Amino acid sequence: MYVTHLESALDGTRFEAGRVHTTHQGRPLWVRYDLSAIGKALRPQDLAARPPNLWRYRELLPLPGGIEPVTLGEGMTPLLRCDRLAARLGLEQLWIKDESHLPTGSFKARGMAMAVSMARHFGLRRLAVPSAGNAGGALAAYAARAGLQAFVFMPADTPHINVQEALLAGARVFLVDGVITDCGRIVREGVEQAGWFDLSTLREPYRLEGKKTMGLELAEQFAWSLPDVIFYPTGGGTGLVGMVKAFEELRQLGWLRSENLPRMIVCQSDGCAPIVRAFQRGERFAEPFPDPKTEASGLRVPAAVGDFMILDAVRKTNGLAVAGREQSIRRWMNEVASCEGIPICPETAICFDCLAQLRQAGQLKGHESVVVFNTGAAQKYVELLPEASLPVLRPSQVDYAALVPSGR
Repeated sequence: MYVTHLESALDGTRFEAGRVHTTHQGRPLWVRYDLSAIGKALRPQDLAARPPNLWRYRELLPLPGGIEPVTLGEGMTPLLRCDRLAARLGLEQLWIKDESHLPTGSFKARGMAMAVSMARHFGLRRLAVPSAGNAGGALAAYAARAGLQAFVFMPADTPHINVQEALLAGARVFLVDGVITDCGRIVREGVEQAGWFDLSTLREPYRLEGKKTMGLELAEQFAWSLPDVIFYPTGGGTGLVGMVKAFEELRQLGWLRSENLPRMIVCQSDGCAPIVRAFQRGERFAEPFPDPKTEASGLRVPAAVGDFMILDAVRKTNGLAVAGREQSIRRWMNEVASCEGIPICPETAICFDCLAQLRQAGQLKGHESVVVFNTGAAQKYVELLPEASLPVLRPSQVDYAALVPSGR
């Protein structure tokens, strides 16, 4: 294991590795590594002989080498070039990194694979999480795989598929009359009384390390260069923070060919945009967003414990925080799928609206290489998928000419 210590993201206080940790003064911890030793033990070309999965980066992950991970086969996700969509948006190079191919259909599998692996390693038996969608299903699945108990607390208006997914995997699921911050408070208050471990976003240090692999993968897929700009849908922000951490570690290892880190673009809905508001005001911490409402359930996070980490990462990379229009969600879901055959989740639809806004304003140049993260499967949001009253054909009475639209 190459972990040297853990460190407060707030004030740098150090903590001993190999022990159960949560937060420091209510704020997250970083996992720190002996990058010099890793550089002597691992070269970029060594990865080519390893299976194409999350665990290929084992030296840069916290689970000790001799410990079996809790895995559902989380492989590298495809990086799909989208030339037709790029042309519509006035771009030369556009890719979608499609996280929907992961187990449980979302990027949450990365964080939960790591967090549950570490929890089992530390002997924890009962895990709890607040979730507005995909995190609950991912915890339920990985806890079941590990033989651990899972408790999932979801807002009552969470998409039904997400609720069913967690139930199917045997979790104890509870609906809460409120938003995800209310669910989080129940989880925190139940740590002592119910005896579970709080696996909430950034309230333990290892989900972040799992999400970090998005950045490691992207760098490897770009042959250790990096794109100019990354658009990322941001609720709790673990993925964005994790990617910047990954890029910085790779730069310290000397693996990157790019001089600059990608500009990180935080994408939130105008119905819940606490990070955008704090960024525009020049603040380091974000005030809770009042009355959060968005169809993109993963973005309905009115207050993020890692708010300052998100804002630091955006400013460090000369990025931006942008609010996409709530009413644009279904249009972009339809446009991306019909143009490129890639069904995107509503959170990613917000990213495309942010992208279009920046392109129109001249803040995104046509020659810049752009990656948009699709963080989940569209099929998990059946409430937002198109509906139509379709005709039923009689096989003996088909008018084929009428089936083809005129002018095509």
